[in-house]
Amino acid sequence: MKKLAYIKRSNGRHWVGDGFPVQNIFSYHDIAEDISPFLMLDYAGPVNFPPTQKKLGVGQHPHRGFETVTLVYAGGVTHRDSTGAGGTIGPGDVQWMTAASGILHEEFHSEAYARQGGPFEMIQLWVNLPRHDKMSPPGYQDISAAQIPSINLSDQAGTARIIAGNHGSVTGAVHTFTPMQVWDLRLKVGHTLSIELPDNHTTALFVLHGQLQIDAQAIQAAEMAVMERAGTRLQAAIVEDSIVLLLSGQPLDESIVGHGPFVMNTQAEIVQAMEDFNNGKFGRIPH
Repeated sequence: MKKLAYIKRSNGRHWVGDGFPVQNIFSYHDIAEDISPFLMLDYAGPVNFPPTQKKLGVGQHPHRGFETVTLVYAGGVTHRDSTGAGGTIGPGDVQWMTAASGILHEEFHSEAYARQGGPFEMIQLWVNLPRHDKMSPPGYQDISAAQIPSINLSDQAGTARIIAGNHGSVTGAVHTFTPMQVWDLRLKVGHTLSIELPDNHTTALFVLHGQLQIDAQAIQAAEMAVMERAGTRLQAAIVEDSIVLLLSGQPLDESIVGHGPFVMNTQAEIVQAMEDFNNGKFGRIPH
């Protein structure tokens, strides 16, 4: 059994642009070694936005050295980037952007959602790239809810949508550079979540709604259970109907040096990233 290491709570609230009121649950500044290959998780919402004609979100900005993953639970987000890729996602959809050698992108509330307003809830997850892939060409995966396979969990505990990774013969919709599991769990009160995962992989459960209990400790909404790596079985009592994001992956065990939107392995690489961005080497977003 994987044991509970600790419960990670929010580092505080802030706005990303004018469209994303987020709680930062973790970042590479606080639990980098424990959570590798994941770098950051911002939880936006749940919040209600009134109808508007304004373009709310975050404008053009760069990234290098990792991937950004946007998961929408309510509302809508439109993305555009310097590879020419773009798209709009709604509830259940995922955008998986590989910044790698460098990309510019922007994310705004989708036009249709902004016009009607209403509930908004999303997660942005940063996933690190190993040293030998950090300067790969940038890319973009636009994954609709219909493309994400869903499986029934044991003990009638609920369902898991396999965004990345696999469960038995079922493989997730996303290509990843290193082994990992990113699952959207919908869990039923009174049952037990029980999942087999690789030994010595990082494992965490982030609770968006509801409550779990692990090793007699309650994990509530906007809290994350960080597990010890040893063991192959993850088990949790489902205290309330819950929506949970499962993160598990092979640790990279490489140095992390970050500066804002750049995450590399050395300070020299950060300086180079800033020079490349200032010299226009990240391209431009087509208009």
